[in-house]
Amino acid sequence: MSIFYFVAFLSIFFALMTIFAKNPVHSVLYLVITFFTFTVHYILLNAQFLAVVNFIVYMGAIMVLFLFVLMLLNLNKETEPMRSNLVKIMGAIAGMCLLATLLGAFRVIEVNNDYVTGNTDVGLVQNLGKVLFDEFLLPFELSSLLLLTAMIGAVLLAKKETKESNG
Repeated sequence: MSIFYFVAFLSIFFALMTIFAKNPVHSVLYLVITFFTFTVHYILLNAQFLAVVNFIVYMGAIMVLFLFVLMLLNLNKETEPMRSNLVKIMGAIAGMCLLATLLGAFRVIEVNNDYVTGNTDVGLVQNLGKVLFDEFLLPFELSSLLLLTAMIGAVLLAKKETKESNG
């Protein structure tokens, strides 16, 4: 349990460093470290599939993409727009709503939940595959058709038409 608390402290610390970092590149790097701590949390919760997906997709692809985009933008103080007071007030209200949600969640949390402590197979890829291909086969197949249609549409939109001249 002490490993959980240490990793939770690191998660919160690096999340706060992500928010309060002045340099956007440092902020993205802190976010990568925060996602790594989430991967450790998934491993501690016996959710290996989510840990691997979080590591590959979020840390490996999205955050590195953000890092390269920020490095290519070459942001500095002159190009950064000034934030109005309305944006700051809306951010404070959103932060208070998040705090109220977290406090409500902590109030109803149970440490000794029988479902979590008694079932050690929760989060395994085998169980995810059984549920995905037994109970949710139709939505899984429909989402694959939707993604295939979107991919074909993107290729057709990106394709340059060549004009052939007769004559």
